[in-house]
Parts: sequence; C-alpha cells; structure tokens
Amino acid sequence: MFGGLVRDGSWLEASIDTAEPNRQPIPKPDIRRMLIPIGPVVVFAASNFPLAFSTAGGDTASALAAGNPVIVKAHSSHLGTSALIGSAIIKAAENCEMPDGVFSMLFGSGRIIGQALINHPSVKAVGFTGSRTAGRLLFDIASQRDEPIPFFAEMGSINPTLILPEAMKNMPEKIAKLLAGSINLGTGQFCTNPGLLLLLKCEGYDRFIDELNNAISLSDPAVMLNENIYKSFEANKKSLLNQPNVHFLAKSGNIKSGPNIGIPTIASVDAMTFLDNADLSDEIFGPFSLIVRCSNKEELQVVIEKMEGQLTATIFSEPSETSSYNLIINALKLRVGRIIFNGVPTGVEVCDSMQHGGPYPASSDSRFTSVGTGAIKRFTRPIAFQNCSNGDLPDELKNENKLNIWRTIDTMLTKEIIRSI
Repeated sequence: MFGGLVRDGSWLEASIDTAEPNRQPIPKPDIRRMLIPIGPVVVFAASNFPLAFSTAGGDTASALAAGNPVIVKAHSSHLGTSALIGSAIIKAAENCEMPDGVFSMLFGSGRIIGQALINHPSVKAVGFTGSRTAGRLLFDIASQRDEPIPFFAEMGSINPTLILPEAMKNMPEKIAKLLAGSINLGTGQFCTNPGLLLLLKCEGYDRFIDELNNAISLSDPAVMLNENIYKSFEANKKSLLNQPNVHFLAKSGNIKSGPNIGIPTIASVDAMTFLDNADLSDEIFGPFSLIVRCSNKEELQVVIEKMEGQLTATIFSEPSETSSYNLIINALKLRVGRIIFNGVPTGVEVCDSMQHGGPYPASSDSRFTSVGTGAIKRFTRPIAFQNCSNGDLPDELKNENKLNIWRTIDTMLTKEIIRSI
C-alpha cells in the first residue's frame, strides 16, 4: 500500500505558486512547497499486535515510506517474532541496495533503552502504541528535550457504543450477538474493543440484556497475551466490580485450564453513578464491557460530553431516528476519531480513508492516524523553496515533472508541466 503511495507521489502535497513579476504593487515570487522526511524515527512495538503494530507494522512502514531510517524498540512479549521479522526487513533492504542503518532494532526495557532512544539528539520523531502511563512518560521526555520532537502515541480507548431506541426495539438480539463477539475478539485485546455500552431504557432493552448475558455466558475464554496483561485485566476488573452501584451481569461459564485465561465479563451501572465516579471510565484491557444505563437523551448527552477522548464510537440506529439525536452525534464528533454506524469497532480497515486516532488520551495528536496511508504524514515536515532555479529544485517541484506526480499549480491539481516563459 505504501509502495503504491510513494510511486503516486500525492502524499508529498507538492504545491507550486508561479511568479507574477508584473503584479502590482509588488511582484509575486515563485514559491514551491512539498513534504520531506522528518529524520530518524523510533518505533515502540506494541504488545497486542506482533505483526500489525510491531516490528514491521504500520508505524515502521509509514516511516520508511516517508524516507526515514527506523529504529524499533522490540516488545518483550514477542522477542523471537521480532527477531525473525527484523531479519527479513534487513534482508529486503540489502536486496534493494538500501544503505546500512535504514532499519535497526534494539532489545531491552523501555525505561532504559526506550528513554535513551528518545533522548538521542539524532532521533526526530517517535511512534508508540501502549498504555497511557508509559505513553505519557515518554511523551514528556520527547517534549522536554533541548530540541523537542513529535511523539505520536496511541494510549488506549473504551470505545463507547450507543444503541438508539428504534434499533433496540427492532434488533436487540442481533446487536447483542455482534457486540458479544466484538467484546471477546482476540480475548478483548483490541484497542477498539467496545468497553462501554451506553443504553437508554426502552422497548427491547430487556431482550438485549438477556441475549448479551447469554452470549457472554456461552463465549469461550482464551489465553491472554502475557502474564502482565492478564494480571492487569484481573486487577482492574475486580476493582471496577467492587465499586459502589456496579452490578455484575454475566461471565463465560466455559471452563478452560491453563495460565493467563481471560474470562469474558460484563457489568452495569446507572449513568449518575458513572458520572460521579471517574474510576469507571478507565480502560480495562481485555474481554470486558460496562453497560451504562441512561434515563433519557439528556443524561446520555451529559455522559458523552464528560467523556475523555476515544478512538471510536459506535451507533446502532435505524435511518429514521438519527436526525433526532443530532446533538448527541455532534457531541461524539468532539470525542472520537471514527464513528461506526450499525457495526462493531473491532477490525480496522487499512485504507486511504481510515482514521485511527482520536482526542487525548486516545492519542497524543488527534490530527493524525496510525492506520492507512495518512499515517505517513506523521513522519514528514514541509519545506518551501522561493525563487529557486529550476535546476536546483527537487525533482518533485521541477517544471518538467519527470516523476509524473500530482501537484497543485496555481490552485489547480494537475500533472501538467510548467512551461518556461
């Protein structure tokens, strides 16, 4: 995908404003602008995706596509896989006659190796996927350097799901089955796991709860990624279930022996309790979801307005009812990076239009995505050339457009050449 993007050249955002020497009262200069690589990028591999967000994942691919060397800090959960993939990348780089050092990988703790990498003066940007605690610590280090650098972090999300009344009335069982599958997908270890279900008490509500309880009870528990994730899941789940006015609803009844088994679980709480207890908004990374019961639309809107930034929000609705919830949908737009209608948030399509990021703390910079071709923009910076001779310009900005890329010339998007006057 990124190879095609690089060949296409549109990601460079090449823009040319040609000179107007006879303009009054002062001449207009020739100005040409494009994106260039930002410099060496450090990528912190994620625990939950040994391929997609790790050694050769989207951060690495997008940083390389932009023309930057990459240094990966391998994750301790899958060191062997990291070594295998790292060797494949180096072999590919050699086969393509790329320079030594275009890709490197280091093993060790984030506290020692990770912090040292961020502080290295040659490093110009960082990509991170992990917990808010670790992400915020590293973000502060990147910001406090003598030369601060951009730190692009994805730090978790509870991904609220709304079920509007007509949808609840017409398809409660269908929605419940979809959500049960999404809650337990990958033992709940997706950053887009639907960890919060916002419901109005309306027709179909009881049928939905019964079906969801049944589906969770029949779901299969599975091994979580590592011992630390499992222990954190169990501790956070226990803490939430012990909070006042939180009611346990269901958990998987299927018994599976072995270490680090994550048991799918759901609980519920009323909206006022949820609003009064900030601990109920914390992410529980694993197969868990909390139902928040809202008395009316106004209460639902307050819950959304007080919510932290999230990666996604999901809305189950019938077409005829969305116009009645415009205020709520508009409130969601301010809180999330992607809104899904009548589907589940798990399963992120890798394409040009994907937005995988959101307001803090879902990500450290909501203007960017870590999935899709837009991810390349994180690891670039713009540069402009004013009144530069054609021969000294980068090929992307020269009059003849030998690379045949799309460029904006005097406000028009085109592949045309610029004919000298």
